[in-house]
Amino acid sequence: MKEQQVVFHKMSPNETLFLESTNKIYKDDISNTSFVNFQIWDFPGQIDFFEPAFDSDMIFTGTGALIFVIDAQDDYMEALKRLHQTVSRAYRVNTAIRFEVFIHKVDGLLDDHKIETQRDIHQRANDDLADVGLEQIHLSFYLTSIYDHSIFEAFSKVVQKLIPQLPTLENLLNIFISNSGIEKAFLFDVVSKIYIATDSSPVDMQSYELCCDMIDVVIDISCIYGLREDCGGNVGGGGGSAYDKDSMAIIKLNNTTVLYLKEVTRFLTLVCILREDNFERKGLIDYNFHCIRNAIHEVFEVQIDIPMLNTPEMPDGKAFVHNGLLE
Repeated sequence: MKEQQVVFHKMSPNETLFLESTNKIYKDDISNTSFVNFQIWDFPGQIDFFEPAFDSDMIFTGTGALIFVIDAQDDYMEALKRLHQTVSRAYRVNTAIRFEVFIHKVDGLLDDHKIETQRDIHQRANDDLADVGLEQIHLSFYLTSIYDHSIFEAFSKVVQKLIPQLPTLENLLNIFISNSGIEKAFLFDVVSKIYIATDSSPVDMQSYELCCDMIDVVIDISCIYGLREDCGGNVGGGGGSAYDKDSMAIIKLNNTTVLYLKEVTRFLTLVCILREDNFERKGLIDYNFHCIRNAIHEVFEVQIDIPMLNTPEMPDGKAFVHNGLLE
């Protein structure tokens, strides 16, 4: 699955062009390298999990979210039919599942066409559910591509819905930025660049991209210059890691904006955006960061364990089920 490789294994989008299609069920355990614990199950298109012999109860029971991926550049009528079948069956097994639809490969569409495609898919999918009396099911829709940060943004929104501590984290970040002269703060999973939480102000995609790029720069430079000779270049691995308790970075942009990154846990980092004149109070910011870091540690004394995510690839597109998430 290309999206999986880009988000969770740092593969560049161009490298995914050389990936072979999956011909068997593949499990990818993310829990050893990421703060967010789940597995990704990749199902090839020739496996029909709607057959009676396929245990759909096993797939959907305990699933946190189901993500279904539709190829925006193809005729998506058959994909919408499969979406309806998938959502209906999953809801019968588990009414608590959150249903997410990734309208994928939108990089090849004009902006007006993107909006029209999303509107059409949204309308048709909800009409199909209403026709069979399932209008209570809520579908969330995202425009995604592996060639920009929209796929990371979409995964971030999905993962946040599965974190029960999210309101507490958002409140902590709101208090932190309001008392530190900070404009925006993201709590990132370092490996995937999924943001676990942010403050309540709107997310600007350009700001999010800057923060993601900063994480890449910090990790890449640490891998080259910051490790002892006897250490590997792993991320989030404790001693000898490219990202550890001493990780910190400051980047000053030419528009009087400062990006400030500090380690929270071995898997989490806080990236802040603020004006250069407000950064003159760095001592206050660092003290407030120490307070919020301790609070986040208390919130996550028990680490998050997100349900299994399975990933079936459909002939007309892809359907991911990640630890219970179906894309």
